[in-house]
Amino acid sequence: MAATSSVIAVGNGLLQFFSWWHRRAAPAAAPTSNDINTAKDILAGLVAQQWRNETVLRSLCDPQPMPLPWRSTERRELADHPEIIAKGTVAFPGLAVHIADMARNFRALRCRRLVILGGPGTGKTTLAVQLALELLRTRQPEEPVPVLLSAARWNDRVHPRLQDWLAASLAMDYPALRAEGLGPDIPETLVARGQVLPVIDGLDELSGSARADMLTALNRSMCETDELILTCRTEQFAESVENMGDVLTATAVIEPQPMSPAAAADYLQACLPPVHHPAWPQILQALRAGAAPALSEVTSTSLGLWLVRATYIAPRVDPTPLLELGRGSAAQLQDHLCDQLIPALVGTRQPTDGPVQPFRPQHTWTPEQVDRWLSYLSRQLARSAEDPRDMAWWHLARYTPSHPVRVWAALAIGVVVGLAFILLTGMPLVSALIGLLCALAVAIMTGSWFTEPPGHADFRLRGRLSELLPVLRDGLIIGLLGALVGWLMGNSVGGPKAGLEGARIIGLLSGIGFVVVLGLIRWVEHPTTAATARSPRSTWQADRNLTVIRVISGLVVGLMAGTIAWQARLNPDVAIVGGLLLGLLFGTMLGRHHAWLAYKLTVPRLASQGRLPLRAMAFLDDAHRLGLLRTEGPYYQFRHIELQQHLARER
Repeated sequence: MAATSSVIAVGNGLLQFFSWWHRRAAPAAAPTSNDINTAKDILAGLVAQQWRNETVLRSLCDPQPMPLPWRSTERRELADHPEIIAKGTVAFPGLAVHIADMARNFRALRCRRLVILGGPGTGKTTLAVQLALELLRTRQPEEPVPVLLSAARWNDRVHPRLQDWLAASLAMDYPALRAEGLGPDIPETLVARGQVLPVIDGLDELSGSARADMLTALNRSMCETDELILTCRTEQFAESVENMGDVLTATAVIEPQPMSPAAAADYLQACLPPVHHPAWPQILQALRAGAAPALSEVTSTSLGLWLVRATYIAPRVDPTPLLELGRGSAAQLQDHLCDQLIPALVGTRQPTDGPVQPFRPQHTWTPEQVDRWLSYLSRQLARSAEDPRDMAWWHLARYTPSHPVRVWAALAIGVVVGLAFILLTGMPLVSALIGLLCALAVAIMTGSWFTEPPGHADFRLRGRLSELLPVLRDGLIIGLLGALVGWLMGNSVGGPKAGLEGARIIGLLSGIGFVVVLGLIRWVEHPTTAATARSPRSTWQADRNLTVIRVISGLVVGLMAGTIAWQARLNPDVAIVGGLLLGLLFGTMLGRHHAWLAYKLTVPRLASQGRLPLRAMAFLDDAHRLGLLRTEGPYYQFRHIELQQHLARER
């Protein structure tokens, strides 16, 4: 009967394998025009929803877009020949145009390529978001879909061509494009046919050589019909162009002009409620008349306008300090606004009691707590040797020495295992030795946890069965070796019949154990990179899920080992419980990605020192909802670098 079952199982497996091979060999049908148009509409809807939420969070269009004027750069070394960029005169002549006019000017460019330059806080990202939303709103069916991406996510060594990176980003950020009904390889098809307009933000956040390499890759990747929008700080872009020895081909380059005091006053007045504080008319009049030079300088940028609005208009507090500080220095006024920002945002955005809302926190934090914890994080970022902007949740484990955490974890596990074996066996010395060995194993093997990146479990079979076959092959070999050992053990004790039974049990358990724990975990475990991650929370959850999978696999193998020990006439309680404990320990230690476990071990220590809350991820999520942080792939970043620098300085 057993032999018959084995033959049926093997035959079924062979049939499934040949069926898969036949499907794999058959060519996939090309996406139709309807598939592509449907995919474009889905992508446009997803992008619009994503960035409308961000627009609300930043108050970019309430009550109207900020009226920042832009014009073509006067630095001729930064842009291509004018006749190549646009027909006739170069677009963007420096008028304070409406965003709709800006979109028309962009469409009038010969190749529809644009670089947005400016200093910190001048509204480069603001313009890119507004322009992308306007292009989405007025998009014709034949036009590409604008997609906003961060330059920091492009690794030109992994994806030498822009198109490869775009396709990979679409597949990861918008999984709806992978729906069965849309046909195969839709992200790749959209990019290959020029149906995606990349809006790449933050070129200046890369290192100098990486910036030049990216500009070179852009020039090498784009053909005549490829469109592009790119943002960068002016000095970094000039340095990169000089290092590259060339400009971006057929690309218009624009820079912001300071907003006039009158325009800033008109915008602030439009933001005021109908019944406002009586000091506002005097402040706006002083701004228009030039009687508050510091206020004029601060409000000449989009960041300054947002700070004034967030700290004094939204909370409806007395704005008199604006008039007093507005006559002093701009640096002092901006520091004052940064000081007031956290209390203002925490006070005006109360926690929600119901479902998650994108712009209200889920938990109650005091302004003092938010200020203290963000100040600690800003100081750690300032000391970072990697990237002073990217705040990764798995980097929290590096902010404090790991040795005390490892020692306490090892002691706790050693004591638990030792006590468990004492209760099961009644042998204190042997149990203490087992607990000591477990503690040493934990202390040694957890050393790398605190520097490991997060990982995720990938169970997709498509295109990866060739990787799975070696796992099954190795499992078969291990199973045969286990069967040989079982036969030798059983035959020596009870003859051929016992040998066959031992071969069957030990062979199956060892082969399945190897496949489940070692082979399968290695097959499903993959690192989560900045180019593939969708959000900090998703990478945190993915690494946690990977840990759970490893633990369950370890428990399965521990149960198998306990069963083998039970068959060998050991005490059932000792065999099963001992096997489960050792399997749990083995499954926890297995693998190359333990970022979630390192986070769980480190955060209580940081919380006990008052540096972060015990619910650190919940706090970071709420700081994002408050508008203090933004997310970029798996990273959190301060929404404004000026706030990060201010918090790092103030203590």
